[in-house]
Amino acid sequence: MKPSILAFVLLIIAICSGVVAAAARSPAEFVRESCMVTQYPALCEQCLVAYAQAVHRSKHELARAALSVSADRAGSASAFVRRMSAGGGKSLRSREAGAVRDCIGTMQDSEDRLRRSVREMRRMGRPRSPRFAWHLSNVRTWVSASLTDETTCLDGLSQYASPAVRAAIRKKVLEVSQVTSNALALVNQLSPRN
Repeated sequence: MKPSILAFVLLIIAICSGVVAAAARSPAEFVRESCMVTQYPALCEQCLVAYAQAVHRSKHELARAALSVSADRAGSASAFVRRMSAGGGKSLRSREAGAVRDCIGTMQDSEDRLRRSVREMRRMGRPRSPRFAWHLSNVRTWVSASLTDETTCLDGLSQYASPAVRAAIRKKVLEVSQVTSNALALVNQLSPRN
C-alpha cells in the first residue's frame, strides 16, 4: 500500500473511532463535561445530572434545564426573603425592612427574567437562522440582568440589614447567583453558527 493511501486509511479509522467514542459517552458524562466550562462545576453537575436523560447530549436542552433550575431557585429565594420580611413576629428596623423589600423586588425580577429566558429558549429555532441569534441574544441579556438583580439585592442588604438577616438572605441569594452564573456559562456555549 502506498504511504499516502495508508495515511488516508489511518485518518479515516481515527476519525471513526473518535465518533464512536463520542457517541458512547453517557448523558451523565455529557452533563459532567459540559459543566466544566462553568464557574461552579460541582454545583452545576449536582443540579443538572437529574436532567441527563432528558437533555440527551443537547447543549441547547442542557442550557434550558440550567435556566429552569436557576428560575426555580430564584423563586425559592424570593419566597424565603418574603417570609423573612414577615418576620415571624419580629419587626425589622425601617431601613432594614426597606432593604429587604428591595431585595424581594429584585429577586422577583430575577426570577421573571430567568423564566422569560426559559420560554425564549423554546422559541430559538435552529442554529444559523436569524431567529436563533435574536433569541439567544435576548436570553444572554436577560440572564445577565438577572445576575445584576441578585447582586443588587445583596448590595442593599450589606448596607442596611443586620448581620443575622444579611447572613440568612445572603446564603440563599448566593446559591441563586451561582446557579445563574452556571446557566449563563452554558448558554454562552450555544452559537448561532453551529
